[in-house]
Amino acid sequence: MRLVTYTHGGSTLPGAIAANGDVVDLAVAGLPTTMIELLALPDGIELARKAAKQASTTIHIADVRIEAPVPRPGKVLAIGLNYRDHAEESGQPIPQRPVVFAKASTCIVGPGDAIDIPRVSRAVDWEAELCFVIGKTARYVSAADAAQYIAGYTIGNDVSVRDWQFHSPTWIMGKSFDTHGPLGPYLVTPDEVGDGNLDIKLTVNGEQKQSSNTSQLIFGVGEIIEYLSAGMTLEPGDVVFTGTPAGVGGTRRPPEFLKAGDVVRVEISGLGVLENPVEAEPV
Repeated sequence: MRLVTYTHGGSTLPGAIAANGDVVDLAVAGLPTTMIELLALPDGIELARKAAKQASTTIHIADVRIEAPVPRPGKVLAIGLNYRDHAEESGQPIPQRPVVFAKASTCIVGPGDAIDIPRVSRAVDWEAELCFVIGKTARYVSAADAAQYIAGYTIGNDVSVRDWQFHSPTWIMGKSFDTHGPLGPYLVTPDEVGDGNLDIKLTVNGEQKQSSNTSQLIFGVGEIIEYLSAGMTLEPGDVVFTGTPAGVGGTRRPPEFLKAGDVVRVEISGLGVLENPVEAEPV
């Protein structure tokens, strides 16, 4: 099942993509009116699946605006240097444990939303990433049991302001600028994702910059959940970016960075396409 958050008629609601590609209004079935509330229900995913199957009417996809699947997550966590080739291109040793950092939830935007080039920097880089969303409260979860805590998978772009990223060792400033967390378009439930070996690629203006497969992750999703949940409670709707493969702009010689007028497209097999224009930050 593919879940979405969409805006139609002035309301923003969770929905599901029907077999014909249009949107099922889950609120009509009496389900919660936000994605986080839906995921927080003990059987929220199954209720949404049942409602989508029983829906007699849908909303034409062209008549809605697709937002980030979770527009304002409680937590946005990310794993750095989690592809061997990216660690190598960055001149960093292969991590012995997950390199965890946070992105402010205010950075999240949806498909089609602009990525801003901020007034304070021009070193804005791309990072294609597989993301997962937590489906139920998790603490001290083993890697073997982690799958049952995942609501679904989506596409992310961990946009990074490289000079600000290295103002301090924590990275959070360079990772949290407004609009620098594109996410979407769908939240795809695990039963549709398969074995997790997903092709991931990113283009800028149609030119390929990144191409890899999620089988190359150093720490898999289960290991990430085990590590994170040992230290903090993961809650429904929390989003985790799992890392980016080689091909980022900052390690190229000469470096390449995004500029106003560019279009960034991230594609992960089975999860759809996340495309965002790049614009100068409004004054």
